[in-house]
Amino acid sequence: MKRKNSLRWLTLFSIGLFLYSSVSLGEFVKESLHNKRTLMEAQELYGKSQNLSSLSRTENEENTAKPNSAGQVERTPSLMSLVEINEDIVGWISLDQTPIHYPVLQTVDNEYYLDKDYKREESKAGSIFMDYRNNMSQANRHIILYGHRMKDGSMFASLTNYLDEDFLNIQPRFVFHTLSKSYEAHIFSVYVTTTEFYYIQTDFENDQHFSFFLQELQKRSLFHPDVSVTSDDLLLTLSTCDYTLDAVEGRLVVHAKLVPF
Repeated sequence: MKRKNSLRWLTLFSIGLFLYSSVSLGEFVKESLHNKRTLMEAQELYGKSQNLSSLSRTENEENTAKPNSAGQVERTPSLMSLVEINEDIVGWISLDQTPIHYPVLQTVDNEYYLDKDYKREESKAGSIFMDYRNNMSQANRHIILYGHRMKDGSMFASLTNYLDEDFLNIQPRFVFHTLSKSYEAHIFSVYVTTTEFYYIQTDFENDQHFSFFLQELQKRSLFHPDVSVTSDDLLLTLSTCDYTLDAVEGRLVVHAKLVPF
């Protein structure tokens, strides 16, 4: 009798576990599909689809903002339709051979877009967002972009490709557009760390301190691309979660210098 009861409870538990797993999987798939549709809408609005970073320099130069008759800088035309939806959009990032072709958001903190898409709607995937301390209209030395490492491969999940030196050699550069300029980003450092290392520093006392910071980033890199970086360069950092060193505080970091075109 006890054995039958045990088997009955085991069966009920197994059924319950199966139903819970099915519901959880269904929610995951639903959320993932919704996120992909939302991002595809953004890509269509941006007008470049999946070939965003394959634009010729001539085309990009035409889209780069120029001063108008009043001497004011006009916003990049290809971003205007997105800015009309959400004025928090400050740019676009494109990495070939990855799903990363996304708008970049920025607001008054580094929390809001952790769980909001570019339409300000709830989303577990969140958005790619710029550190609230950055200001592209001023002479910031260090721009930082954050994004989740989603299990479906979206957002900044594919940054893990850069842990493979062969991939880095194939794809050593990517494109970053702001509302007024376009840049080619040359990757010079890739590594995993924890939040104990303050790689998100944005203010530097002088050129020497910034140079020391750059040297530390290069020293930590798993690989050493042939990219020269000096205190005169503009630094862009991509940051996402990593579970190698710590399940909570672990980070995967990609650093690049920005070259305007």
